[in-house]
Amino acid sequence: MASMIRNLLLIAILLINLTGCKFHPSHKGYAYAEELLAKGELTEATEVANEVLGSYNLSPNEKAKLDSVLEMCSRIKKDFTLSDSDVLQKLVIYNPEINLDKLYLLEKGHKIDARVLDGEKKYFKNCVSNLFRLDSSYAGLKSKKEGIVVDSFAIFKLSNTAAVVQQTEKSGQPVNPVRMKLTYTIRVHADAVPAGDTIRCWMPYPRENNPRQRDIQLLKTDPAFHQVSPTSDLQRSVYLEKIAVANQPTLFRTEIEFTSFAQSFQFTPKMIRPYQKTSDFYKEFTAERSPQIIFNKKVKSLAKSILQNETNPLLQVRKIYQWINDSVTWASALEYSIMPDIPGFVMENRHGDCGMQTLLFMTLARSAGIPVKWQSGWMLHPGEVNLHDWCEVWYEGFGWVPLDQSFGLQNSPDPKVRNFYCTGIDAYRLIVNDDYGRPLSPAKKYFRSEPYDFQRGEVEWSGGNLYFDKWSWHMDVAYE
Repeated sequence: MASMIRNLLLIAILLINLTGCKFHPSHKGYAYAEELLAKGELTEATEVANEVLGSYNLSPNEKAKLDSVLEMCSRIKKDFTLSDSDVLQKLVIYNPEINLDKLYLLEKGHKIDARVLDGEKKYFKNCVSNLFRLDSSYAGLKSKKEGIVVDSFAIFKLSNTAAVVQQTEKSGQPVNPVRMKLTYTIRVHADAVPAGDTIRCWMPYPRENNPRQRDIQLLKTDPAFHQVSPTSDLQRSVYLEKIAVANQPTLFRTEIEFTSFAQSFQFTPKMIRPYQKTSDFYKEFTAERSPQIIFNKKVKSLAKSILQNETNPLLQVRKIYQWINDSVTWASALEYSIMPDIPGFVMENRHGDCGMQTLLFMTLARSAGIPVKWQSGWMLHPGEVNLHDWCEVWYEGFGWVPLDQSFGLQNSPDPKVRNFYCTGIDAYRLIVNDDYGRPLSPAKKYFRSEPYDFQRGEVEWSGGNLYFDKWSWHMDVAYE
């Protein structure tokens, strides 16, 4: 329990830091509310936080502390929505013998995510679809009932990456350009904000000065007045404002064109130069970064068991990549804002989405002295448009080399194609972020819906942040 309280405290610290506040716990009401939150007593924690907010003359910092508790209570409830009867009802279609005892065994085996909230076991809203990915017997039951689904995306990736390898004459050469027009829309629900109030909206925008992303053109915004963040922003955005109208949704839209390139780096371990370990650059990209990149005992032990005294950076990266590929299954994730230790979650549960796998790779790699940085945005493959996270590894003599952990090793006899995503990336990407958890421009006043990544966007008004349940998003891609 002490560990849980400490982890939730780290989340509160992160959320407050991202809004420019400094965390100095002092108010007894806050401490009690946070204790209730850690115990999963969300309703009482909410009541206590609201009572303190309404009964005392608090400083901005104290209000921020209590707001962080309210945010966590609300967000946890939105991710854990299913009762045991709800889950059983969904599973009995595939397994008539399912019962509470078997459901508990699935939870104990890290096949289903659950928490006790307000004294009741509640299950992650996507736990059933995840089960079909995480448990081979349930995957078989699903295939038996619904038929085997051909993985057309895997086929597309194989063909596309083989073409990239064939077109690459020089290691890391940008090839296979794809020109794309993106129309991105955020739709704030009607009456989510009182009529007459200003809605502030940050939408994803392409990073510049990257050899894989060129000729960026902002064609149109709605509203017309906009503010593109500086190129120095590591999380790139375009900022828009609109006045809320009663009984009407509020729409924000951008139209952007750009050309994206693929890269395939082919080099041998002997070609890599030694790192300049005394440089500020090396220290920055091999450092811990609380709360998500921490070199604790579990991380160090796992890295040691994976690397087996290997010292060459390329071979170390391949070993870590292989281990995650073989040991961790892709699964739909909880919202990152309610996960205080994402790499720890992946190590314990052996599943996670693209960003979770990437954070685990980064943590293991940095703990071994390999410079690595976050990169994310969108995957824009035909029929597979979605949020996506990956990273880049620094090799002396070659620079930043892209690595997509969750795309994994491919089913190909050609090692260049099989290992493509360990030292390469395809052209169907939108790079928005070159780091995680960095400030937006202009500064956001309230807690971010996503404190680490920035892909869907962020929305707020004078009364606070608008969480993801208050608005929707959609990306249209036209290939030219």
